[in-house]
Amino acid sequence: MSAGEMTYRRVGRSGLRTSIVSIGAWATIGERFGVPETVRLLDQAYGLGVNFFDNAETYLDGRAEEAMGRALAQLKWPRETYLLSSKVYWGTGAAGPTARGLSRKHVLEACDAALRRLSVDYLDLYLCHRFDPDVPIAETVEAMSDLISHQGKVLYWGTSEWPPAAIARAYEVAKERHLVAPVVEQARYNLLARSRFEEEYEPLFEQLGLGLSVWSPLAYGFLTGKYSAGFPSQARLARRGYEWLRDDLLDERAQGRLEAVERMSALAGEVGMSPARLSMLWVLANPLVSTAITGASTREQLRETIGAVALLNQMTPALRAEVGALFPPEMID
Repeated sequence: MSAGEMTYRRVGRSGLRTSIVSIGAWATIGERFGVPETVRLLDQAYGLGVNFFDNAETYLDGRAEEAMGRALAQLKWPRETYLLSSKVYWGTGAAGPTARGLSRKHVLEACDAALRRLSVDYLDLYLCHRFDPDVPIAETVEAMSDLISHQGKVLYWGTSEWPPAAIARAYEVAKERHLVAPVVEQARYNLLARSRFEEEYEPLFEQLGLGLSVWSPLAYGFLTGKYSAGFPSQARLARRGYEWLRDDLLDERAQGRLEAVERMSALAGEVGMSPARLSMLWVLANPLVSTAITGASTREQLRETIGAVALLNQMTPALRAEVGALFPPEMID
């Protein structure tokens, strides 16, 4: 696949266009990859047409953003050719009630800190990493709007894993007070985690014109089939600190899920694809998806995932329905 084969979509009804596959820093950059490896990863992705790179203050308590910032400084791409995000809520490990959350204080200070770590003048997207029930929604909307309209440090803002009612309220507050409304929600969406999107988010997205930035499109690699014979020592689910991922996927439904992945792998072989590509295409074929965030441990893995884009026209509605039916409601979160 070449850069010319990448597909770009608008983020909801905004004018921002992102590659439908993007690269995330979580669990890879700064942790498994140092700066030299990050330079190679980003350079390969950029060469394949990826223009969006996702970050958060909490990833390695800011060290992931620092590694990406150093890599970007070496790559020296024109700033107008790529998109950078950060997310605010969890903080970077500092103690005290003002070091996290969505208060105006933390939102503004965290934005400045992210800009320093990434060594850029502005963020293309700034997302509220979770909903903060202790802060009035209006305060957060005003802080985000201030960063965009008055400080010029952010171009667009959005939410991540917010309750649909809170997203709708943020949109209403922005409209009532003539502030900048959110344009995107970043949510988990894959063959094993889709009920919340289909039942709660989808109607809201169509009403408000929000874009969807997907995280975990391959269910932490589970949908690639690599866990069918156990856990490779380098796999994310086998690593210390990611026990919550194992608990998330490997509950009482684990055996049924593994069997479903095996059936999907067989179907992928019939249509001439890998299970990773078939799973990714199932996500990308949803027109509400603006971009799917992925990571990669190797150049081959990155090429395999991004290469799915060139096959998008093969994911017909009939094939997508067939793939989805392999994972019945009792297997889905």
